[in-house]
Amino acid sequence: MDYPGTGVKQPEVSIDLNSVDGFYSSDFQTFQNTSTPMMTGYDAPNGSISSPTGQISANAYRRTNAGAAGKFMENNGFGWLLEVNEEDQDQIPLLEELDIDLTDIYYKIRCVLLPLPYFRMKLNIVRESPDFWGPLAVVLAFAILSLYGQFGVVSWIITMWFCGGFMVYFIARALGGDVGYSQVLGIVGYCLIPLVVTSLVTPLISGFRLLSNALGMFGTVWSVYSAGTLLCVDELQAKKPLVVYPVFLLYVYFYSLY
Repeated sequence: MDYPGTGVKQPEVSIDLNSVDGFYSSDFQTFQNTSTPMMTGYDAPNGSISSPTGQISANAYRRTNAGAAGKFMENNGFGWLLEVNEEDQDQIPLLEELDIDLTDIYYKIRCVLLPLPYFRMKLNIVRESPDFWGPLAVVLAFAILSLYGQFGVVSWIITMWFCGGFMVYFIARALGGDVGYSQVLGIVGYCLIPLVVTSLVTPLISGFRLLSNALGMFGTVWSVYSAGTLLCVDELQAKKPLVVYPVFLLYVYFYSLY
């Protein structure tokens, strides 16, 4: 039997592999009636056979360069610890991941500070779109201003925010108001902003006790008015004094803690 590359003319052979599924389709080169035989891989001058070219996968490359420890983990079935997720993942901003919208919080603060109809603010957005981080920040700011050597008052103010908000929610629901606990909690928290503002100004006039007390009561009334305006929905308009009274007691208690 003669092999290719010997210079001996080979008989033409035709094999049809197209009808067989799963096999690789290839064409065999045949020698034509020429005087010079064609070179094949077996006749390479340097005696080497050309190898297929291609790209090595990243996982195979990583395993090859894993080192002794990596090969040890591969051999013992812990190779999955070396796998790296190569897919690009979009990094979500921290504020978006925590569901914190600073623009929304700023607008709600303006609604609380300017609750009068003259300013034409959409006050119902504070009630209809409640959030947690804005009220919590306001309550913490008031608690920090109330410290002055009383670190325990921080936890107590937060507790009163939750408990007092639940009492207001219970009374509003008992009177027929269609409000949720998260809505009441957000309104009560945001409406502490006037007390935060007055608490910042009070130390400047601490020498005038009467004036500082009057400023504190003004901040309390401001908070109560904002909370009553935001909290009293259509069902509670006729019963507004019954809702505002417990809110007034809650903010008076907050001011007494300060």
